[in-house]
Amino acid sequence: MWRATALTLFPEMFPGPLGESLAGKALREGTWGLEAVDIRRFARDRHGTVDDAPFGGGAGMVMKPDVLSDAIVAVARLDVPKLLMSPRGAPFTQTRGRELAAGPGVLLVCGRFEGVDERVIEAHALEEVSVGDFVLSGGEIAAMAVIDCCVRLLPGVMGAAHSGDEESFEDGLLEYPHFTRPAAWTGPDGIERRVPEVLVSGHHGKVAEWRMRQREEITRQRRPDLWGRRIAATGNEEK
Repeated sequence: MWRATALTLFPEMFPGPLGESLAGKALREGTWGLEAVDIRRFARDRHGTVDDAPFGGGAGMVMKPDVLSDAIVAVARLDVPKLLMSPRGAPFTQTRGRELAAGPGVLLVCGRFEGVDERVIEAHALEEVSVGDFVLSGGEIAAMAVIDCCVRLLPGVMGAAHSGDEESFEDGLLEYPHFTRPAAWTGPDGIERRVPEVLVSGHHGKVAEWRMRQREEITRQRRPDLWGRRIAATGNEEK
């Protein structure tokens, strides 16, 4: 069973949204497991101290290396990647999520305050991961995002095995637009908008072509970084 372990100062935040929808159903069915471990359990004084002022001065507090290291040692498995949720980390990607989902699980360290003592990161070879170019109050929400990405990729969670094949990022492109009934819909602006004719044509080949063109155009417009990498990989600059 794939298992996620979250080291956190707020274990009550879990499972949170992970207990709902597809992830929650799979959790209840035993497809995957979740353990939220309170870092404060490993504090070395009666006050449960987990942080201290930074050497060199500066605002905020830093998570203590001895306490956090003890927590990691207590729960880490040799065969499981150890991730630290950090805004300075490498961007988390669908590719990395698929790699993690193919393994036995993941350990996620949820930082707080100004950050984690650098020596812990080095000593435990923590993989620093970011979910975006912004700062959160702590790593818990980011950890949930990573877990959700992995869980939905586990066999059987999404139903049909090909459910995620055309999703955003799977092949370096963003996803195409979706439409459903009614075929003609008038929005609050009073404008009638109709479903593209090709989608109701019944011609599967033309639908596939339209969807691919849409994916390429949306990626080119909204994520030139992804589009540039795709062009470099394919050598096709005509799109």
